[in-house]
Amino acid sequence: MKILKPQKVYIISLGCPKNLIDSEVMGGLLSRSGLQLINRSDLADIIIVNTCAFINPAKEEAIEEILNLVQEKKTGHDFRLIVTGCLAQRYGLELLAEIPEVDLFVGVGEVGNIVRHVNKLKKDHTSRAAIITKPDFLMTAKHARVLSNATVSTYLKISDGCSNCCTYCAIPAIRGKARSRKPADILKEAQILAQRGIKEIIITGQDTTAYGRDLRDRPLLSALLKEMAQIKGIKWIRLLYVHPAHLSVDVLETIATQKNICRYIDLPIQHINDDILMAMNRNVTSSQIKGIIEQARKIIPDVAIRTSLIVGFPGETQKRFKKLYDFIREVKFDHLGVFTYSREEGTKAASLPGRISEAEKERRRDLIMTEQAEISRKINQGLVGSIQEVLLEGKSERSDYNFIGRCRRQAPEIDGLIYVRAKQAKVGSIIKCQIIAADDYDLFANINGTRI
Repeated sequence: MKILKPQKVYIISLGCPKNLIDSEVMGGLLSRSGLQLINRSDLADIIIVNTCAFINPAKEEAIEEILNLVQEKKTGHDFRLIVTGCLAQRYGLELLAEIPEVDLFVGVGEVGNIVRHVNKLKKDHTSRAAIITKPDFLMTAKHARVLSNATVSTYLKISDGCSNCCTYCAIPAIRGKARSRKPADILKEAQILAQRGIKEIIITGQDTTAYGRDLRDRPLLSALLKEMAQIKGIKWIRLLYVHPAHLSVDVLETIATQKNICRYIDLPIQHINDDILMAMNRNVTSSQIKGIIEQARKIIPDVAIRTSLIVGFPGETQKRFKKLYDFIREVKFDHLGVFTYSREEGTKAASLPGRISEAEKERRRDLIMTEQAEISRKINQGLVGSIQEVLLEGKSERSDYNFIGRCRRQAPEIDGLIYVRAKQAKVGSIIKCQIIAADDYDLFANINGTRI
């Protein structure tokens, strides 16, 4: 009797951490169904590309990845190609006709049904489809995620969708209205992650500070954070995607008083000019933004604040841009990222007058990032001599430093690294290190020897 080997599945996850969690959920469901997850595309029977479609560069990256796999198919690698995620949700019906080599397009509402769709595709190799349904999927603690790597840091999604309706953003149309998970379910997943050896939980959602507003008993984010902080084994909790219109004093006080919540706030302000903020429908004024930053620094004196900005939004005159540029120089964010405005069809901003050329958008982005590099270097130099807790994430490729890691004031992938010199240390451990040098974005340290 011939024993059938399980089909091999390779998942490519593009875009944000929220998308990565969807990939991990699909991986868990497929693995439980008997399929084998692998980390090599050339050996796969099924390849899933979980895509992003937030802005034009993300769409271009997704299309390029898909077309590369199409070329791989044409050169003789026989596999089923499935496209999931935001690009599929937004354009799947169109792309079904345009890219015939893709066997299946699956929207974001079908994450929980991925096994059924894959099994149907396996049975009928000639049937192609775009399965685009209402984007109402919301994961629970019952979804056993296949974590993307062996790290001790991972993301936890407390909500999905968004109800803010910023005029530049297509996420509400793609992901649906804001949907919060119940506190007990979130805490259960946090406990499961702690039992799996996770030491840092990074809380994510389209707007984490809108958490609970759609639930009947309207649970508070601050209460959720306090309960999560009590879970044994979790050393760090980090909060991302905090809307300046919704960040409340009780959340700031919780960050200040709970030892294992990182004194770190990801506060995407997008702009500071009131006319632009109004055109963006951000529901916050420049004075309110300044007030919440001042309040955060007062309640949490050593807080690290990250922000993100959009330059080149329609109507951003030179005078309005200068106000943003001057604000960045004045406030001195610890970390900062800049997007150039992406004109997204179907959004209100797409029809606004006063469009800015791509060259001018890039010029404005470069001006702010050049200024931020100087700000960041000075902040980092101020840390030289200090002792920092460092989560060791891997071996360094540099000859003069053995390991790379992050401290509490650095989120993964976006805020720089710490290069650590240590004779003996274990990847995945949190140790105390002394900062000995700094550049624009990275820090350099010697191990202090104390394990957390």
